[in-house]
Amino acid sequence: MMDQTAAPAPSYIVDELGAGRVEIFPLPTDEAALDTLLRDVFETWWDQIVFGTLIQGAAYEIQVQAPPKRINRLDGYLTVEFDTWHFHICIGENKGLPHLPTNPDLAAIRRPGRAELARMIRPDGTPRSWQLRLFNGKGENQLTVFLPHPFLERGEVVTDTPDWSRLEMWDAIRKRYLGLDPDPLDRTAHGSPCAGG
Repeated sequence: MMDQTAAPAPSYIVDELGAGRVEIFPLPTDEAALDTLLRDVFETWWDQIVFGTLIQGAAYEIQVQAPPKRINRLDGYLTVEFDTWHFHICIGENKGLPHLPTNPDLAAIRRPGRAELARMIRPDGTPRSWQLRLFNGKGENQLTVFLPHPFLERGEVVTDTPDWSRLEMWDAIRKRYLGLDPDPLDRTAHGSPCAGG
C-alpha cells in the first residue's frame, strides 16, 4: 500500500521499441510493498487478469480458472501456487542457504529493479492497454500483468462496445498504491489493445 506521507513519483512517457509510447507510473520495489500488491492482484483480481512474461519474441499470456491455492514468501521469492502449477518471482533479498549463500551480484540481478503501472498510448494519444510490470536488476521482464480492457471480454474476445467497468482494477490499483484518482483519459480508449493506431 502507498506510504500516505510520501507523494507518488510523477508519471513519465517513454518510447519503447516494439510497444510505442508508454506512460510509466513508478511503484515501490521494496519486498513488503510488492508482496502486498501481488497478493492483492492474484487473490482479488485473479479472474480478470492475463499474466506472464513479456519479452521481444515471446509473450506468455496465462489465464487461470480458479484463485491461487496458496501464496507464500521464502528467501525473497513469492510463490503463487495454483492447482497443478506454480510460479516463483523474486521480490526481495535472496540470501540462499547458510552453506551456499547467493552471490551478491546475482542477488542484485534477481531483485526487482523496477515496478510500475504502464499505460500504452496510441499515436492519437488514447490508451490502448494497461499493465502492471516488474523488471529485475538487469532490466529483464519478470512479470507482466495485463489488466482488464474495456474492449476485451475474458478469453480475448474483442467487442465493439466498451465496458468501462473493466477499468475498475486499473482505477483501484492507481488509487490504493499511488493515491491517484481515475483519469478521464482512460475512458477515451477505443478498439483492440493489439491495434496500434
